[in-house]
Amino acid sequence: MEYAEDDFLNLAGIQHFAFCRRQWALIHIEQQWNENLRTAEGRAMHDNAHDPLFSEKRGGLIVSRGMPVFSRALGVNGVCDVVEFHESPLGVTLSGRDGRWLPVPVEYKRGKPKQSDADRLQLCCQAMCLEEMLLCPEIKKAYLYYGEPAHREAVQLNAVLREKVKSMLCEMHELYRRKYTPRVKPAKSCNACSLKDLCLPKLYRIPSAEKYVKERLEEIK
Repeated sequence: MEYAEDDFLNLAGIQHFAFCRRQWALIHIEQQWNENLRTAEGRAMHDNAHDPLFSEKRGGLIVSRGMPVFSRALGVNGVCDVVEFHESPLGVTLSGRDGRWLPVPVEYKRGKPKQSDADRLQLCCQAMCLEEMLLCPEIKKAYLYYGEPAHREAVQLNAVLREKVKSMLCEMHELYRRKYTPRVKPAKSCNACSLKDLCLPKLYRIPSAEKYVKERLEEIK
């Protein structure tokens, strides 16, 4: 199955979806957004990394910034912060360049490495887009650069991570098709979310009317 361009989802949304399905729906279905310090710092970091006119060659390495990518098989499009092309006999040919080159995406994040797979899923999705676009061999490894420790972390793009990307995107497409915003249980992570004042997670702690009436009747007895 291939998706039409009109049905493409924003690639970066997979990171939001992995963090919180409701957050993703508020942003990508309801088109709601709120800025906080974390999102402002993250946007500034991405603005510095994104320069679609920037490309440089350093020996056996070509660095390209702000590279648009897409996948008809996954139904997504977006922009890679940085794509490094490493000279390799296993790579692909590039227009205007001699030799063969293997692409390696590098995604920039403002904070610290996370325990969850949210960032790794976004990175893996970028790699899968590059594989489809460039008809290149499977990209085995990519990198996440975190701003607070100021270092890059290698991510192995294994079969488990790839299947998780496919499964998650199927769920995202279905929710988007239905224009459905899921309900979620409040968690500690809600405090760090820029949309908490729009989402109002505390409201979900209020008991239902049915439960309230039942409890009042029990009191009367």
